[in-house]
Amino acid sequence: MFKVLERRELAPTEYEILVDAPRIASKAKPGQFVILRIDEYGERIPLTIVDRDKHAGWIRLIFQVIGKSTAQLATVTTGEYLKDIVGPLGKATEIENYGTVLLVGGGVGIAALFPIVKGLKEAGNHVITILGAKNQNLLILQEECAQYSDELILMTDDGSIGKQGLVTDAMEEVFQREKISTVWAIGPSIMMKFCTLTAQKYKVPIYVSLNPIMIDGTGMCGGCRVTVADSIKFACVDGPEFLGEEVNWDEFVNRMQQYRPEELLANKRYEEQVISNG
Repeated sequence: MFKVLERRELAPTEYEILVDAPRIASKAKPGQFVILRIDEYGERIPLTIVDRDKHAGWIRLIFQVIGKSTAQLATVTTGEYLKDIVGPLGKATEIENYGTVLLVGGGVGIAALFPIVKGLKEAGNHVITILGAKNQNLLILQEECAQYSDELILMTDDGSIGKQGLVTDAMEEVFQREKISTVWAIGPSIMMKFCTLTAQKYKVPIYVSLNPIMIDGTGMCGGCRVTVADSIKFACVDGPEFLGEEVNWDEFVNRMQQYRPEELLANKRYEEQVISNG
């Protein structure tokens, strides 16, 4: 059993919890995740390890309510217990001193981006971070990312904070004035697709974190299969990070829309906005 030490609402439908998990906290690295169950009847929920304290023994998890299980998780209060947590899972981000790096996060994907921002800054990189959301109320971890960024750029669809527009608009502006060595982008599938296309335009390598449906997290079920470099990979054990230029984006986006029909309209609107912005 894993005790919930703190629970907090970050934004509408987005929550964070601190969980007592000393063994996971001692081993976790940026880019890795856990899979948890709330109780013995619960679904397995994969969540990125946003932060950890190996001395205090806690891990920080952030999630968005998108279905029954995450809605139930949002009701768990401080002092209650989760049935089980498995991790850390997945391959860790390769943290080293690359020089000037660009990190792009959208929506709840900012939660997965933050530990990479922190890790790259601590490794001595010059870090430029772009965060995007529909509006100011849905923008998370702004202060935390600012702490580990040499420059922080905010983008919102409605212009309620930062600049109005897409994260790719900000990427274009950065590429035109900075020599970027490497890019990381984490967010909705359609956002990561266009971030990849933007980075390719400037011939800069970009890493993305794929979030397909996961069940066991060990590569046995095959539910998280993705096509990367014309080969089948499993996001849980081969990723979740992959080179964006090697991902079959049309296949990945279409598959995600099958599991999350609400993404179909959102993706169409995103593509239309990209086209209108040139």
